[in-house]
Amino acid sequence: MLIPTVGLVRFLHTSDWHLGRRFHQVGLLAAQAAYLDHLVDTARTEQVDAVLVSGDVYDRALPSPEAVALLSDALTRLVDTGAHVVVTSGNHDSATRLGFGGSLLERSGLHLRTTLADLDRPIVVKDTAVFGLPYLEPRLVARPLGLTEVTHAQALREAMSRVRVAAESVGTRHTVVMAHAFVTGCASSDSERDISVGGVCAVPSEVFDGVSYAALGHLHGRQQVGDRVRYSGSPVAMSFGESGHVKGDWLIELTGGEVRGEVVEAPVERPLAVLRGTFEDLLNDPRHVTAETAYCQVTLTDPVRPLGAMERLRRRFPHTLNLLFDPEGVATTRSPYAARVAAQSDLDVCCDFVSHVRGGAAADPAERALLLEALDGSRVERIGREDEGALSVSRAEGAA
Repeated sequence: MLIPTVGLVRFLHTSDWHLGRRFHQVGLLAAQAAYLDHLVDTARTEQVDAVLVSGDVYDRALPSPEAVALLSDALTRLVDTGAHVVVTSGNHDSATRLGFGGSLLERSGLHLRTTLADLDRPIVVKDTAVFGLPYLEPRLVARPLGLTEVTHAQALREAMSRVRVAAESVGTRHTVVMAHAFVTGCASSDSERDISVGGVCAVPSEVFDGVSYAALGHLHGRQQVGDRVRYSGSPVAMSFGESGHVKGDWLIELTGGEVRGEVVEAPVERPLAVLRGTFEDLLNDPRHVTAETAYCQVTLTDPVRPLGAMERLRRRFPHTLNLLFDPEGVATTRSPYAARVAAQSDLDVCCDFVSHVRGGAAADPAERALLLEALDGSRVERIGREDEGALSVSRAEGAA
């Protein structure tokens, strides 16, 4: 536990709650509710000055009534701890819906940052200016921000230039920035939605140079790029690729010129287990006893698929959610198409198709560029249709 330093700011950095998410058709709302209870208790016990929620509060733009009720209750209790609560919109959120009533709610200590007008509008907490940057979809903010390149890096560079000017005018000792982005060199998980095609989502960590702390969201594994740029990760696992994660939040204190950070582990409603082996070994091996209460992904290596495998596995591992087959020592035929393209980008899949229908003639650079434009346009159209991660263009232009 960090010992509070008098006069300096302490905050909890969290993100990617994805309220309403399902995990292999199992609802996660109960696990998310337990986490939010834990977060409220931590904020009160640690006497934090602010709770920073860096995007993807909901899992989809139109959340269920249960998810909305859970968020409403959690935010009320967090504000009741006496802490400022700062929430930014992520690529899964509807910025418009999440930001509803923001001006009114700000009077109570709940600060919603979901528009371009919010970029250079700080929340002053003691001697620290907190800037909450909503998710910036490059194709939607390029015109109002005057971007010369339609990339996430360029969008965040422009946003950070505005932050630096505003921070200078505020004159606080520390500057904290919240953002929802993919920083180059960090590790992703298979539960995250790709926020671009063609590699234009990568943002160098240098974009955040000069701030006291960058509280990032989007990646579901907790990690850091130096002391000043960190991801909290998601507090609840959402894929078996996260089975090795230790979920939790960052408890941060800014003291002098240093950042003091400590992980506050989140409660685990049910652990994850990834099992591999023959059918009989998995049913009888005592080493797997801890998996009997876990959500399980099982890969069977038998040369022949056992009859009734899932039903029989669930007698020992009742929470088995995903069953795979990978026979060992058997000559396999060509893998299914879905398996062959699983590791490829959408652009590469399209280019492979072009090559296939043309008898091996690969797509040239101009054709790749055209396919990239079509894919990106389709993604932005979906964003607009579903209202996920989209700042209103008309409002953005008015704020520019």
